[in-house]
Amino acid sequence: MSGRAIATSILVGAAALLAAMQYGHAASQASPPTSKVGVVSVRDVFNGSKKHAQYQALLTKRVNQARAQIDELNKQLDNAEIELKGLRPGTVDYVKQYQAVLEARSKLQNEQELIKQQRMAEDKKWFEDLYQEALKAIDAVAKEKGLDLVLERSEPKFPLASEEV
Repeated sequence: MSGRAIATSILVGAAALLAAMQYGHAASQASPPTSKVGVVSVRDVFNGSKKHAQYQALLTKRVNQARAQIDELNKQLDNAEIELKGLRPGTVDYVKQYQAVLEARSKLQNEQELIKQQRMAEDKKWFEDLYQEALKAIDAVAKEKGLDLVLERSEPKFPLASEEV
């Protein structure tokens, strides 16, 4: 092989190598398409909504009604216990009044438990429905703003705790 052939081969090889490196380098520098990401706190959406404020007002009204009902039952129980103390143990009247005291205690306990269970069930349903509505609204806003992904800042905890009556 002549010197010219070797030199030509080296030049062609170098040109091919440069061309291949240029394409490889260009491919590695091309950035992948970026995704638009949004972050939301559903709890903040809850707390800032008018619907939640209305529910809180309704809840306050219900709690006050339940407390009034419990207070009335407590008064009835107190009156029955006071009347029982005025009777002599072992008499027929004492036994009847003792039965009335037991019934009043039972009624009070049952009513307290019923109110608690009703409130927990109502709160759970309300917040789960509100959460579903919030997710739909978030999805609509994400589509409107062209977001590919929306992340929640905090994990929801179901069932949501409610205040004791």
